[in-house]
Amino acid sequence: MAVIEPKNARLHIERFDYRIVFAKKGRAVYISHLDMMRAFQRIIKRAKLPVWHTQGFNPHVYIMFPLPLSLGLESCCEVMDIALIEKLECDEVRDRLNANMPEGFEALRVYPPDKKHLEIASSVYEVRLTTDRTAEEAEALFDEFLSQDVIEIEKRTKKKDVKLVDIKPHITLLDKCVRDGALCLTLRLPSGNDFNLNLNVVIDAYTAATGQTLDEFYAMRTKILTKSGESFT
Repeated sequence: MAVIEPKNARLHIERFDYRIVFAKKGRAVYISHLDMMRAFQRIIKRAKLPVWHTQGFNPHVYIMFPLPLSLGLESCCEVMDIALIEKLECDEVRDRLNANMPEGFEALRVYPPDKKHLEIASSVYEVRLTTDRTAEEAEALFDEFLSQDVIEIEKRTKKKDVKLVDIKPHITLLDKCVRDGALCLTLRLPSGNDFNLNLNVVIDAYTAATGQTLDEFYAMRTKILTKSGESFT
């Protein structure tokens, strides 16, 4: 029996890999990850970059986001990998992307990938929030929240069962202060394939456990770190 293979299965095209570090801010925070992928496909097309397509029955533009960002969060360290069939200067790739970026997106750096996606271990977030308590009360309540023996949340498994997971060991408080009437936090949370803890889950657990109502909330991902603590970007 004959084996059917893609028409381009024996077509070997040289590819050049690029890693783009970009910012997602302002109105762009309300763009979902799926819509962002579609947007970047259009950006790459408008930038007329000689993009490499996957090899298979349904070739498509190669574009990879190793660590999707939650809706509503800003970031100055998002990562996107692409591949081209021509070798271009990294600054040229960055400038051609920025010339076609919509509001809220900016390519900050472009370079050949030097780390694998599996090396991603954690993310650092800057958080600013206000609740129905004073900022000083919210700060004291956050101390109480972290002092608990366990902080359990409900997590749905792949089999769609619900189990309780203790997230306390996974929350690292790097800094905390009261500024301009708001509680400001710097948190490091696990990210990547091994374990991923959503910032919104932590904040929801905090407000629920302390009986507060969240009034305003702002957060930005500022770093993506490897297992050794180095910056992934």
